Amino acid sequence: MHSSQSHPQSTTTTTTTNNHHHPTFPPPESESETTWVWTQIKAEARRDAECEPALATHLYSTILSHPSLDRSLSFHLANKLSSSTLLSTLLYDLFLLSFSSDPSLVSSAVADLLAVRQRDPACVSFSHCLLNYKGFLACQAQRVAHRLWLQSRRPMALALHSRVAEVFAVDIHPAARIGKSVLFDHATGLVVGETAVIGNNVSILHHVTLGGTGKVGGDRHPKIGDGVLIGAGATVLGNVKIGEGAKIGAGSLVLIDVPPRTTAVGNPARLIGGRERPVRHEDVPGYPK
Repeated sequence: MHSSQSHPQSTTTTTTTNNHHHPTFPPPESESETTWVWTQIKAEARRDAECEPALATHLYSTILSHPSLDRSLSFHLANKLSSSTLLSTLLYDLFLLSFSSDPSLVSSAVADLLAVRQRDPACVSFSHCLLNYKGFLACQAQRVAHRLWLQSRRPMALALHSRVAEVFAVDIHPAARIGKSVLFDHATGLVVGETAVIGNNVSILHHVTLGGTGKVGGDRHPKIGDGVLIGAGATVLGNVKIGEGAKIGAGSLVLIDVPPRTTAVGNPARLIGGRERPVRHEDVPGYPK
């Protein structure tokens, strides 16, 4: 996995909802990010249960009855992905064992929660992301499937992959490698191929395909650098490299390498400014300001 590009510890961002300030990042003197985010999630769930009593049982069973984020996430994923023959109790044990055995899975989930809360203005709370953002949930399930894939537990990895595709309409091969602080916004129709690599601080919208050309085997899928933004409906095909901080316009078909901090648009995609002297931008969409 890639190393995390963490947010500056001196930065605390707040939003205002119902005249209350809710920090979206832990203050620098706070406890660990995982503890801080879990504390925020529980406080949000209690507030929502009071405001909307019809959701109280749901919030208690998914969040408030659990002592930790990994147990809450394991329970929620297990219930979402279970079927009549793939039982929720089996999946809960599988997820919980994976999270407890590999702390990087939990830290990646926390980094994704922070990324969604900061980058998506439609995300009103951490608990909203944890419960309702299928892009976030699909990503966490894929991380577990990827771990199983590396352990040569490929039938179980592929079974998880299949259930995620059925339930969330998100198709990410368990062999694909995904960094931290990732935002899959909306996520419907997202397809990520077997040898694809997605870096840290990447934002990808719905109906994006990171696929192969169909003409070659082996290492045949895109490599997405840190801080890349890929717009809705874009298709990136083949073992091409999308450089750090690049932007891919909505609906583009990308068959070429895209240099760092440049923008590719169109079908077939061309670099803004031309291939010889592409226009470079200084801002990186996925990096914390």
